[in-house]
Amino acid sequence: MQRYILASLLIICFTLNACLQSPAKKESSTHKNHVSWFLNAKGDTIHLITKTEEEWKAELDPASYYVLREEGTERAFTGTYNNNKQKGTYTCKACGLALFSSDTKFDSGTGWPSFYAPIDKTHVLEETDTRMGMARVEVLCHRCGGHLGHVFDDGPKPTGLRYCMNSVSLDFKPQ
Repeated sequence: MQRYILASLLIICFTLNACLQSPAKKESSTHKNHVSWFLNAKGDTIHLITKTEEEWKAELDPASYYVLREEGTERAFTGTYNNNKQKGTYTCKACGLALFSSDTKFDSGTGWPSFYAPIDKTHVLEETDTRMGMARVEVLCHRCGGHLGHVFDDGPKPTGLRYCMNSVSLDFKPQ
């Protein structure tokens, strides 16, 4: 009987500890597994970037740090790239990895830059996010683990997806 009680208490402690972990400090699953690289769809080796929070704070402006490292969200209709119509490539502001092409950008009317597909599916990670009391799919940069936004299934053809990104998570390289 005492073993049963002790085992139950241990399970409760582990469960509470897992529930109390701060989501702002989470790393992408790839980074947690200590993998140092991945292959993209072309077969190129992409090396992961891992830095301390102090290093990220020194390199990123406060708004970008808040979104990329603390999983925040910029206010709708305030982002630099929401109305950008130029041809080019959107990259991760933290590490420069190519993420989205202007060819897949569309006006979703949501107030954030939206895309129906990434440049390379392996360049983004998708993880379940339940922080807002509902299940959403969070989109992360595969190379640095930075929070980019969320993906929804209400986008246009051909994918039916809407990658709703934060402008402060992105840089833009004109064509």
